[in-house]
Amino acid sequence: MSSKVVITGLGAVSPLGLTAGETWDAAVAGVSGIGPITCFDPEPLGIKTRIAGEVKGFDPASYMDPKDAKRMDRFSQLALAAAVEAMAQSGLTIDEKNCWDVGTIIATGIGGVSTLVGQSQVLEKSGSRRVNPFTVPMLMSNAASGVISIRFGSQGPCMSVSSACASATDGIGIALDLIRGGRVRAVIAGGVDAAVYPISISGFEQAHALCSSSNDAPEKASRPFDLNRSGFVLAEGAAVLILEDEEHARARGAEVICELAGYGSTADSYHITAPAEDGHGAIRAVEIALANGGISKDEVVYINAHGTSTQLNDKIESLAIRTVFGSRADAIPVSSTKSMTGHLGGAAGALEAFFSAMAVKHHIAPPTINYETPDPECDLDYVPNTARSIGPGAVLSNSFGFGGHCACLAFR
Repeated sequence: MSSKVVITGLGAVSPLGLTAGETWDAAVAGVSGIGPITCFDPEPLGIKTRIAGEVKGFDPASYMDPKDAKRMDRFSQLALAAAVEAMAQSGLTIDEKNCWDVGTIIATGIGGVSTLVGQSQVLEKSGSRRVNPFTVPMLMSNAASGVISIRFGSQGPCMSVSSACASATDGIGIALDLIRGGRVRAVIAGGVDAAVYPISISGFEQAHALCSSSNDAPEKASRPFDLNRSGFVLAEGAAVLILEDEEHARARGAEVICELAGYGSTADSYHITAPAEDGHGAIRAVEIALANGGISKDEVVYINAHGTSTQLNDKIESLAIRTVFGSRADAIPVSSTKSMTGHLGGAAGALEAFFSAMAVKHHIAPPTINYETPDPECDLDYVPNTARSIGPGAVLSNSFGFGGHCACLAFR
């Protein structure tokens, strides 16, 4: 078995588009996917936040039987749609000969929140007998990985990973380790969240984490690293990567997009919502990812930042990058695609892994849009407002989550 793990398929359903191609093209063009909330009316609930990164025009029936779709929460529907696209691009066929050699890891931060809240309301209003018998299979966090495994017949390890906003990055990293360890030859790996829902919005709003302005100009709301940033914009979506042992992929004639080379994961053990002030967890995660991939600091040509548009994250992530790379940090383009997509929660790392893989393939760094006023405490090159050509080399993707979770993936 080869020591290299490669990506052979990509799928994305995001606020920027219903396919990987639409999502990438919009990101390179600097398009914002953030707009007014349409899936519910915030005003009667007293919710001040009126904007989010919704997936627009999604029809589950385009990807699955309508009867099956009714038995899935939206987060599972989005994940399956992304998996269908990724599997089609990869050309990977799963049959009785190789089914045990293909795993499925779909991470999520929150899972089936709409089912949980909706069926709780049914229970309170109409009693136990009116609760949907599919409630638990719809809300459980492993539902997305389960429906994808059933759809494609992958019978290797099948699980969900949940580490807040680092969930998908950790899930993809665990998939990398499974392949390297010889447990499987391929993994359908990614992340999903569909939490643009009243309880989620309210919770983040009361924690003062969401953008406190720009309801009248949604496309300007997410402004990572900008002095006037005021919080993140909640979003939904899914992204899936098909990871394979390189020999396995080459033997079947698959087109290789790039290599997934390294993974680092730590806990900063500091605070349930705030990152450590010296960035030690983030620093160590990046250093581990580089070492794990055998990548020198001089090889890094782009970093897809976690870049949430919150005061603490952006400042401390910038500090962490500068600490790892020293004076060379000034020469590395760093951008936050959350400026365009919003924050997909547990799916953020998967979508940003997708952007990172595409950056390696196309030698393009997507921009940080809405970057207008530099912050003295954020002093890196944030690829302001316009995409940029980059040379060949390694690309990093950072993810940091509530609970002190820090993770990093390295691509080349």
